[in-house]
Amino acid sequence: MIAGAIDKYVWITAHPDYHKDGILLKYSEAERVNNLDDIKHPLFRECLRYTNIPAGIEIASLSDIPPSCGLGSSGAFTVALLNALHAYKGQEVSWGKLAEDACHIEIDVLGEPIGKQDQCISSFGGLTCFTFKPDGSVAAKPLKISRADAERLNGNLLLFDTGLRRRASEVLSSQVKEMTEGGKAIDYLDVIKRMAYKTKELLEAGELDEWGGSLDTYWGVRKQVSGKTSNPQIDEYYETGIKNGALGGKLIGAGAGGFLMFYCPKDKIRLTMAMERLGLERLRFSWDWEGAKIWKL
Repeated sequence: MIAGAIDKYVWITAHPDYHKDGILLKYSEAERVNNLDDIKHPLFRECLRYTNIPAGIEIASLSDIPPSCGLGSSGAFTVALLNALHAYKGQEVSWGKLAEDACHIEIDVLGEPIGKQDQCISSFGGLTCFTFKPDGSVAAKPLKISRADAERLNGNLLLFDTGLRRRASEVLSSQVKEMTEGGKAIDYLDVIKRMAYKTKELLEAGELDEWGGSLDTYWGVRKQVSGKTSNPQIDEYYETGIKNGALGGKLIGAGAGGFLMFYCPKDKIRLTMAMERLGLERLRFSWDWEGAKIWKL
Protein backbone atom coordinates (compact mmCIF):
# COMPACT_ATOMS: atom_id res chain seq x y z
CA MET A 1 0.00 0.00 0.00
CA ILE A 2 0.96 3.66 -0.38
CA ALA A 3 0.41 6.20 2.37
CA GLY A 4 1.22 9.86 2.89
CA ALA A 5 2.03 11.64 6.15
CA ILE A 6 0.63 15.13 6.64
CA ASP A 7 1.70 17.99 8.90
CA LYS A 8 -0.96 17.37 11.55
CA TYR A 9 0.57 15.95 14.68
CA VAL A 10 0.06 14.23 17.99
CA TRP A 11 2.27 15.81 20.63
CA ILE A 12 3.39 13.90 23.73
CA THR A 13 5.38 15.38 26.63
CA ALA A 14 6.91 13.18 29.31
CA HIS A 15 8.84 14.32 32.36
CA PRO A 16 9.31 13.33 36.01
CA ASP A 17 6.50 14.11 38.40
CA TYR A 18 8.60 15.57 41.20
CA HIS A 19 5.75 15.94 43.65
CA LYS A 20 4.19 12.48 43.52
CA ASP A 21 5.21 8.85 43.33
CA GLY A 22 2.37 7.81 41.05
CA ILE A 23 1.50 8.37 37.38
CA LEU A 24 -0.18 11.56 36.14
CA LEU A 25 -1.79 11.49 32.68
CA LYS A 26 -3.31 14.47 30.91
CA TYR A 27 -5.36 14.05 27.73
CA SER A 28 -9.05 14.83 27.17
CA GLU A 29 -9.33 13.65 30.77
CA ALA A 30 -6.87 13.59 33.66
CA GLU A 31 -5.80 10.51 35.56
CA ARG A 32 -3.61 10.21 38.62
CA VAL A 33 -2.99 6.63 39.69
CA ASN A 34 -0.53 4.72 41.83
CA ASN A 35 -0.80 1.42 40.00
CA LEU A 36 -0.43 0.77 36.29
CA ASP A 37 -3.49 -1.48 36.18
CA ASP A 38 -5.67 1.38 37.40
CA ILE A 39 -5.10 3.46 34.23
CA LYS A 40 -8.34 3.75 32.26
CA HIS A 41 -6.79 4.83 28.95
CA PRO A 42 -5.74 1.54 27.30
CA LEU A 43 -2.93 2.95 25.13
CA PHE A 44 -1.32 4.83 28.01
CA ARG A 45 -1.59 1.74 30.20
CA GLU A 46 -0.12 -0.74 27.72
CA CYS A 47 2.61 1.56 26.38
CA LEU A 48 3.79 2.25 29.93
CA ARG A 49 3.69 -1.46 30.67
CA TYR A 50 5.57 -2.31 27.46
CA THR A 51 8.36 0.22 28.06
CA ASN A 52 8.56 -0.68 31.76
CA ILE A 53 8.38 2.93 32.92
CA PRO A 54 8.48 3.27 36.72
CA ALA A 55 6.07 5.46 38.67
CA GLY A 56 6.83 9.12 39.16
CA ILE A 57 6.09 10.30 35.62
CA GLU A 58 3.78 12.94 34.16
CA ILE A 59 2.61 12.59 30.57
CA ALA A 60 0.47 15.00 28.58
CA SER A 61 -0.91 14.69 25.05
CA LEU A 62 -2.21 17.17 22.49
CA SER A 63 -3.45 16.59 18.95
CA ASP A 64 -3.85 18.81 15.90
CA ILE A 65 -6.87 16.79 14.77
CA PRO A 66 -9.88 15.28 16.56
CA PRO A 67 -10.05 11.56 17.39
CA SER A 68 -12.10 9.09 15.35
CA CYS A 69 -11.85 11.18 12.18
CA GLY A 70 -10.09 8.66 9.92
CA LEU A 71 -6.72 10.41 9.72
CA GLY A 72 -4.88 7.80 11.75
CA SER A 73 -4.84 9.65 15.06
CA SER A 74 -4.85 6.47 17.16
CA GLY A 75 -1.83 5.01 15.37
CA ALA A 76 -0.05 8.37 15.50
CA PHE A 77 -0.80 8.62 19.22
CA THR A 78 0.67 5.19 19.94
CA VAL A 79 3.80 5.90 17.89
CA ALA A 80 4.30 9.30 19.53
CA LEU A 81 3.75 7.92 23.02
CA LEU A 82 6.22 5.08 22.54
CA ASN A 83 8.76 7.48 21.06
CA ALA A 84 8.38 9.83 24.03
CA LEU A 85 8.65 7.03 26.59
CA HIS A 86 11.80 5.64 24.98
CA ALA A 87 13.30 9.14 24.91
CA TYR A 88 12.36 9.54 28.58
CA LYS A 89 14.50 6.46 29.28
CA GLY A 90 17.35 7.81 27.15
CA GLN A 91 16.73 5.30 24.35
CA GLU A 92 16.71 5.96 20.61
CA VAL A 93 14.40 3.71 18.60
CA SER A 94 14.22 3.26 14.81
CA TRP A 95 11.09 4.08 12.85
CA GLY A 96 10.67 0.41 11.99
CA LYS A 97 10.80 -0.58 15.65
CA LEU A 98 8.35 2.16 16.63
CA ALA A 99 5.85 1.00 14.00
CA GLU A 100 6.28 -2.66 14.92
CA ASP A 101 5.78 -2.02 18.64
CA ALA A 102 2.80 0.28 18.07
CA CYS A 103 1.13 -2.40 15.92
CA HIS A 104 1.88 -5.03 18.56
CA ILE A 105 0.22 -2.99 21.30
CA GLU A 106 -2.88 -2.02 19.33
CA ILE A 107 -3.44 -5.28 17.46
CA ASP A 108 -1.91 -8.07 19.57
CA VAL A 109 -2.29 -6.70 23.09
CA LEU A 110 -5.53 -4.71 22.81
CA GLY A 111 -7.07 -6.83 20.07
CA GLU A 112 -8.12 -3.96 17.81
CA PRO A 113 -9.32 -5.23 14.38
CA ILE A 114 -7.24 -2.69 12.47
CA GLY A 115 -4.41 -2.66 9.93
CA LYS A 116 -0.82 -1.52 10.29
CA GLN A 117 -0.81 1.40 7.87
CA ASP A 118 -1.44 4.22 10.35
CA GLN A 119 1.36 3.22 12.70
CA CYS A 120 3.75 2.71 9.79
CA ILE A 121 3.18 6.04 8.06
CA SER A 122 3.22 7.90 11.38
CA SER A 123 6.66 6.43 12.03
CA PHE A 124 8.26 6.79 8.60
CA GLY A 125 6.57 9.93 7.27
CA GLY A 126 6.73 11.13 3.66
CA LEU A 127 5.06 9.35 0.75
CA THR A 128 5.91 5.74 1.42
CA CYS A 129 5.22 2.30 -0.07
CA PHE A 130 4.59 -0.46 2.46
CA THR A 131 4.64 -4.18 1.76
CA PHE A 132 2.88 -6.28 4.39
CA LYS A 133 4.44 -9.73 4.32
CA PRO A 134 2.85 -13.08 5.25
CA ASP A 135 5.13 -13.43 8.29
CA GLY A 136 3.76 -10.18 9.73
CA SER A 137 6.79 -8.03 8.94
CA VAL A 138 6.56 -4.79 6.98
CA ALA A 139 8.95 -3.44 4.35
CA ALA A 140 9.01 0.33 3.74
CA LYS A 141 10.38 2.17 0.70
CA PRO A 142 9.91 5.83 -0.31
CA LEU A 143 7.61 6.40 -3.26
CA LYS A 144 9.80 7.35 -6.25
CA ILE A 145 7.97 10.57 -7.01
CA SER A 146 9.63 13.87 -7.89
CA ARG A 147 9.36 16.66 -5.35
CA ALA A 148 7.55 18.78 -7.94
CA ASP A 149 4.94 16.07 -8.52
CA ALA A 150 4.62 15.52 -4.78
CA GLU A 151 3.85 19.20 -4.29
CA ARG A 152 1.41 19.18 -7.20
CA LEU A 153 -0.29 16.15 -5.67
CA ASN A 154 -0.51 17.97 -2.36
CA GLY A 155 -2.10 20.97 -4.04
CA ASN A 156 -4.68 18.87 -5.86
CA LEU A 157 -5.84 16.90 -2.81
CA LEU A 158 -8.51 18.58 -0.72
CA LEU A 159 -9.68 17.30 2.66
CA PHE A 160 -13.11 18.15 4.09
CA ASP A 161 -14.38 17.25 7.55
CA THR A 162 -17.79 15.58 7.36
CA GLY A 163 -18.22 16.12 11.10
CA LEU A 164 -19.23 12.46 11.45
CA ARG A 165 -17.21 10.57 14.05
CA ARG A 166 -16.88 6.80 14.41
CA ARG A 167 -14.60 4.21 15.97
CA ALA A 168 -12.55 2.61 13.21
CA SER A 169 -12.47 -0.74 15.03
CA GLU A 170 -16.28 -0.92 15.07
CA VAL A 171 -16.60 -0.03 11.39
CA LEU A 172 -13.85 -2.45 10.37
CA SER A 173 -15.31 -5.30 12.41
CA SER A 174 -18.64 -4.82 10.67
CA GLN A 175 -17.00 -4.63 7.24
CA VAL A 176 -14.95 -7.79 7.83
CA LYS A 177 -18.09 -9.63 8.97
CA GLU A 178 -19.99 -8.56 5.84
CA MET A 179 -17.12 -9.54 3.52
CA THR A 180 -16.63 -12.90 5.22
CA GLU A 181 -20.31 -13.81 5.25
CA GLY A 182 -20.73 -12.66 1.67
CA GLY A 183 -17.65 -14.50 0.44
CA LYS A 184 -16.23 -11.28 -1.00
CA ALA A 185 -13.10 -10.88 1.11
CA ILE A 186 -10.54 -12.46 -1.23
CA ASP A 187 -11.94 -10.79 -4.34
CA TYR A 188 -12.00 -7.40 -2.63
CA LEU A 189 -8.46 -7.70 -1.31
CA ASP A 190 -7.25 -8.79 -4.74
CA VAL A 191 -8.83 -5.70 -6.34
CA ILE A 192 -7.31 -3.42 -3.71
CA LYS A 193 -3.89 -4.99 -4.21
CA ARG A 194 -4.03 -4.43 -7.97
CA MET A 195 -5.14 -0.84 -7.46
CA ALA A 196 -2.25 -0.21 -5.06
CA TYR A 197 0.27 -1.34 -7.67
CA LYS A 198 -1.47 0.82 -10.27
CA THR A 199 -1.35 3.78 -7.90
CA LYS A 200 2.40 3.37 -7.49
CA GLU A 201 2.86 3.16 -11.24
CA LEU A 202 0.79 6.27 -11.97
CA LEU A 203 2.21 8.46 -9.22
CA GLU A 204 5.81 7.60 -10.03
CA ALA A 205 5.13 8.33 -13.72
CA GLY A 206 3.64 11.71 -12.84
CA GLU A 207 0.20 10.72 -14.17
CA LEU A 208 -1.55 12.43 -11.30
CA ASP A 209 -4.85 13.24 -13.02
CA GLU A 210 -5.28 9.65 -14.18
CA TRP A 211 -4.67 8.48 -10.62
CA GLY A 212 -7.11 11.06 -9.28
CA GLY A 213 -9.80 9.75 -11.61
CA SER A 214 -9.13 6.19 -10.48
CA LEU A 215 -10.17 7.16 -6.94
CA ASP A 216 -13.76 7.22 -8.17
CA THR A 217 -13.48 3.56 -9.18
CA TYR A 218 -11.82 2.68 -5.88
CA TRP A 219 -14.57 4.38 -3.88
CA GLY A 220 -17.20 2.52 -5.85
CA VAL A 221 -15.53 -0.81 -5.04
CA ARG A 222 -15.35 0.00 -1.33
CA LYS A 223 -19.04 0.89 -1.23
CA GLN A 224 -20.01 -2.38 -2.93
CA VAL A 225 -18.14 -4.47 -0.39
CA SER A 226 -19.88 -3.14 2.71
CA GLY A 227 -23.00 -1.15 3.45
CA LYS A 228 -21.19 0.34 6.45
CA THR A 229 -18.65 2.23 4.32
CA SER A 230 -20.95 5.10 3.37
CA ASN A 231 -24.44 6.47 3.99
CA PRO A 232 -26.87 8.78 2.13
CA GLN A 233 -25.36 11.90 3.70
CA ILE A 234 -21.82 10.98 2.68
CA ASP A 235 -23.07 9.99 -0.78
CA GLU A 236 -24.55 13.48 -1.14
CA TYR A 237 -21.25 15.08 -0.13
CA TYR A 238 -19.34 12.91 -2.58
CA GLU A 239 -21.65 13.55 -5.52
CA THR A 240 -21.51 17.28 -4.82
CA GLY A 241 -17.73 17.13 -4.96
CA ILE A 242 -17.73 15.30 -8.30
CA LYS A 243 -20.20 17.81 -9.76
CA ASN A 244 -17.96 20.70 -8.67
CA GLY A 245 -14.63 19.79 -10.21
CA ALA A 246 -13.29 16.70 -8.41
CA LEU A 247 -12.11 13.83 -10.62
CA GLY A 248 -12.44 11.32 -7.80
CA GLY A 249 -12.34 10.95 -4.05
CA LYS A 250 -12.87 8.73 -1.05
CA LEU A 251 -13.38 8.76 2.68
CA ILE A 252 -10.09 8.58 4.54
CA GLY A 253 -9.77 5.60 6.85
CA ALA A 254 -12.34 2.91 7.59
CA GLY A 255 -15.31 4.86 6.26
CA ALA A 256 -18.70 5.85 7.72
CA GLY A 257 -17.43 9.32 8.63
CA GLY A 258 -14.32 11.39 9.21
CA PHE A 259 -12.64 13.26 6.37
CA LEU A 260 -13.61 13.18 2.71
CA MET A 261 -10.69 13.54 0.29
CA PHE A 262 -11.09 14.80 -3.28
CA TYR A 263 -8.59 15.02 -6.12
CA CYS A 264 -9.29 18.32 -7.87
CA PRO A 265 -6.74 19.71 -10.37
CA LYS A 266 -8.94 22.73 -11.25
CA ASP A 267 -11.84 24.68 -9.75
CA LYS A 268 -10.60 24.23 -6.19
CA ILE A 269 -12.39 27.37 -5.06
CA ARG A 270 -15.69 26.17 -6.56
CA LEU A 271 -15.30 22.77 -4.89
CA THR A 272 -14.41 24.34 -1.54
CA MET A 273 -17.39 26.70 -1.65
CA ALA A 274 -19.74 23.84 -2.57
CA MET A 275 -18.54 21.81 0.40
CA GLU A 276 -18.77 24.78 2.75
CA ARG A 277 -22.37 25.34 1.71
CA LEU A 278 -23.02 21.79 2.94
CA GLY A 279 -21.30 22.63 6.24
CA LEU A 280 -17.97 20.86 5.57
CA GLU A 281 -14.81 22.68 6.62
CA ARG A 282 -11.64 22.26 4.57
CA LEU A 283 -8.45 21.09 6.30
CA ARG A 284 -5.38 22.49 4.57
CA PHE A 285 -2.22 20.41 4.87
CA SER A 286 1.26 19.76 3.55
CA TRP A 287 3.31 16.57 3.44
CA ASP A 288 5.47 15.72 6.42
CA TRP A 289 8.83 14.33 5.29
CA GLU A 290 10.51 13.85 8.68
CA GLY A 291 8.61 10.99 10.32
CA ALA A 292 8.31 10.53 14.08
CA LYS A 293 10.70 12.80 15.91
CA ILE A 294 11.78 13.96 19.35
CA TRP A 295 11.98 17.57 20.49
CA LYS A 296 14.24 17.95 23.51
CA LEU A 297 13.67 21.06 25.62
